[in-house]
Amino acid sequence: MAVEEQRKRTAHAADAARPLRVGLVGRGIQLSRTPRMHEAEAAALGFACRYDLLDTDAGTRGTLAEIVARAEADGFAGLNVTYPYKQEAIALLDELSDAARRVGAVNTIVFRDGRRFGHNTDFWGFAESVRRDLPDAPMGTVLLLGAGGAGGAVAHALAELGAGRILITDTRAEAAAALVGAVNAVAPWRASLAGDLAMAAAVADGIVNATPVGMAKLPGTPIDPALLERRHWVADIIYFPLETALLHAARARACTTLSGEGMAVFQAARAFELFTGREPDAGRMRETFRSFGAS
Repeated sequence: MAVEEQRKRTAHAADAARPLRVGLVGRGIQLSRTPRMHEAEAAALGFACRYDLLDTDAGTRGTLAEIVARAEADGFAGLNVTYPYKQEAIALLDELSDAARRVGAVNTIVFRDGRRFGHNTDFWGFAESVRRDLPDAPMGTVLLLGAGGAGGAVAHALAELGAGRILITDTRAEAAAALVGAVNAVAPWRASLAGDLAMAAAVADGIVNATPVGMAKLPGTPIDPALLERRHWVADIIYFPLETALLHAARARACTTLSGEGMAVFQAARAFELFTGREPDAGRMRETFRSFGAS
């Protein structure tokens, strides 16, 4: 009996010492700040976490289905999912949260009891960023650039924040139309296609970039900066660089701006809780995020 009890204690100690394994799957993600946020927060809470980058632009092989299956077999607690896999991931899951189902995209997968659970923490992350960092932003009409996985989360967050009209545009007309329909299914008559960008910007109170244009690997602006006016508030969900060309142009025109920092931190905090069952300190995670500097 004593031997069996010692064996159990030894096994428990080994489990406790083994790092929780999670990761991020995406393309061009080597500059992600997410690994350090998760690993530092776990250390602050007294346990080890190993956060891997599964970058299909940097040596991670296989389809998304193969990468997810391999991570599950290797004992990962879960995965974060980013561009361009947030919508593709849905078909690989056993169950979706209400937010993931509503948005139509997944950015967090949790492996538990042989099943795969899909969540969308971008939805809450963007909404929380606006609530905390842009609380007085007028929400009469908002122009949303991008209708992909991140754009879906932002559109539904804007509806939850009380936006009266959400004008949506995307280079893929069918994606923009689908997102309009999805938003209106839960918030009737809120969303419509933006049509002409100049006309949409002219009536918008705020402009949100949810496209990848402006990332370090895809420089530029998703809208002509000449359309920005001082009365606009301008948000960008990109965080590398933290000041995108769009935000730089907006600040030059004295617009109120919101960087991608808040969404990055708050979505990570919610994902950390889903992976670990432990409540993180979002403020501490934001300090870790800022430790990278302003680049």
